[in-house]
Amino acid sequence: MNKIIRIMLLSVCAIMLLAHFPIGAAEPYQTYTYSIDGVPLYSPAAYAPLMNVDSNYMGLSTPFDDPRDIFVDKDQRVYLSDGKNNRVIVMDKYYKVSFVISDFINDQGVPDKLTNPSGIFVNEDSIYVCDTDANRIVLFDHKGEFKKIIPKPVSKLFGSDAIYKPVSMVVDEYGRLYVISSTTYQGVIVMTENGDFTGFIGAQKVVYNILDIIWRRFQTEEQRKASIQNIPTEFNNITIDSNNLIYVTTSSIPESKQQSAITSKSPDYAPVKKLNANGDEVMKRNGFFAPNGEVYVTNRSTAQITGASRIIDVAVGPEGTWSIVDEKRQKVFTYDSNGNLLFAFGDLGSQLGNMTSVKAIAYQGDRILLLDKTADVITVYNRTEYGDILISALANENRNNYDIAVEYWTEILKRNSNFDAAYIGIGRSLYREANYREALKYYVSAYDTENYSDAFREIRKEWISKYILTIPIGAIIIIFLWTKFLKYARKVNARTAVKVGKRTFKEELIYGFHLIFHPFDGFWDLKHEKRGSVRASLIYIAVVVLSFFYQSIGQGYVLNPRNSYSTIVAQALSVIVPMLLWVIANWCLTTLFDGEGSFKDVFVAVSYSLVPLPLFIIPSTILSNFVTVDESQIIGFLVTIGFVWTGFLIFFGMMVTHDYTLGKNIITSLGTIVGMGFIMFVGILFTSLLSKVLSFVTQIVTEISFRI
Repeated sequence: MNKIIRIMLLSVCAIMLLAHFPIGAAEPYQTYTYSIDGVPLYSPAAYAPLMNVDSNYMGLSTPFDDPRDIFVDKDQRVYLSDGKNNRVIVMDKYYKVSFVISDFINDQGVPDKLTNPSGIFVNEDSIYVCDTDANRIVLFDHKGEFKKIIPKPVSKLFGSDAIYKPVSMVVDEYGRLYVISSTTYQGVIVMTENGDFTGFIGAQKVVYNILDIIWRRFQTEEQRKASIQNIPTEFNNITIDSNNLIYVTTSSIPESKQQSAITSKSPDYAPVKKLNANGDEVMKRNGFFAPNGEVYVTNRSTAQITGASRIIDVAVGPEGTWSIVDEKRQKVFTYDSNGNLLFAFGDLGSQLGNMTSVKAIAYQGDRILLLDKTADVITVYNRTEYGDILISALANENRNNYDIAVEYWTEILKRNSNFDAAYIGIGRSLYREANYREALKYYVSAYDTENYSDAFREIRKEWISKYILTIPIGAIIIIFLWTKFLKYARKVNARTAVKVGKRTFKEELIYGFHLIFHPFDGFWDLKHEKRGSVRASLIYIAVVVLSFFYQSIGQGYVLNPRNSYSTIVAQALSVIVPMLLWVIANWCLTTLFDGEGSFKDVFVAVSYSLVPLPLFIIPSTILSNFVTVDESQIIGFLVTIGFVWTGFLIFFGMMVTHDYTLGKNIITSLGTIVGMGFIMFVGILFTSLLSKVLSFVTQIVTEISFRI
């Protein structure tokens, strides 16, 4: 009896333990987002697989084969294009067949049928079917009865000999048709319901090869016609949202271009675009990375480069969300209206929830439907509790219920503390309540410089209004002191110019402020009148190093959101190494080109040429703490001025020091750059050989010690 009781107690404990396993453990894939560094951050599942819907479940006597597209209408009825069987299957919201569209009597009274149908679109009036191999679009009513045929559009712009194969389409609320043809490269075809062609929109950027462009210059007319033309890449799918904004996808962009667009956020080579009726790109790309699919393109288990995503379909979800399908990885990537990644899920496999060859995606209320072309099934995913909270947070934000939205975002953070969109959501709510300082904290947590700038701008307005008189007075004082210093430096330099005897250290330092404004006279006197010195040069180099170090630790959040910094040793190497390479290469080269400057002369001239750098780096670093993202270009402009000024001083300093003509100085400067590269090559080669010798000696010593 005691044994039976013990077994029962153990069973109860096991059941209690199993009940506490997370629901996400049942999913055959990992849901994740991305950090600002492009590292995947695991999150709770937003959608969980519910079931697979196959032909038997639908109630079909003939299994569907080679499915092309899936569509869900406003009543949650599901439409499936069955390519190989030349039909469209219409199901109720429970995935049971209502009727099948295949054969029909056309408008000429002749028996007709669909031929390899692809895309489907349904609105309140009609069912639109892209009858691909018949080169037309066929309209049916909601009972499956034939209405009309829209043939190939006729226009000089479209071309009479152009091949027309519609594969996907949408219709806006004004009755305009937007059609994707698999053989059309000019963009999305726009036409009326009567088939009148009105133009193209959204043509993709042409991918040019500079070598091909040069080569075509030397080709004959016949060779040019026979050669491969540079043409835009074609689209492969399309959808439309409630605001008549169009999402289009393509999978034919070169992977290198597509991958670079992820970090640059450029729409030129994006695999998914959002277009208005005029074809203008209006997609927001405010996330860490552009919404182009996979960011981490290295396989985490094999460390192999897998390449950019191959996007084949897009679907619009609730509350401004939208999802794209990656055919290469069998994944779904879902974004909000600002381009922030909300979640990514899916994987390759045969387990429920995984795909073998995903073809299309559609939303059905709080469900996602994925069409598997190889398995001939529709996989149904239910939104989880986590997904419901996420959508509720977005819904309240969209309805300006910010207090309620904060509650939902807080619930999200309890389940996923790495979810940056939640921090941004809370920050936006606090911003709208005019709680700008608290909002900044949440924006900082999410590395959101755009929203941070908006909140900081409001704080800055308050600060400026509070110190409205102090700011201009402070600016006037700074300008006055700087002017007084320049006048003092001018007097010291003028007095030193006629001085007989050795210059003091102060005079050698202050001479730099004469040289940067009068480079030709300055470098001449620097060499011939000994107005400078090595000790002053070392001070200037040290000041430049400290300026760069201060820049690395003192930049404002907008320019350094990751709070990264560099050590003073690294900054010293970044200044001293290229400077010494230039000095050594220039001196070695100019000895062969009759240069009159010694090694010391070159070193001192280059060192004094660095004076403008701290004059611009230090003020720009201080200013970076008071600018927004829109104003941050000012900081870059100031630093650029410092570098350009220094570059000109080095160039003219070498010309005066070596007594070169302008042309000869240009040649020696280019040669100096080549010499720097050669010295670096020799240095790396020597270091590599030395390390191998040391390794060889170490191995010999180790072997001898073992034998002794």
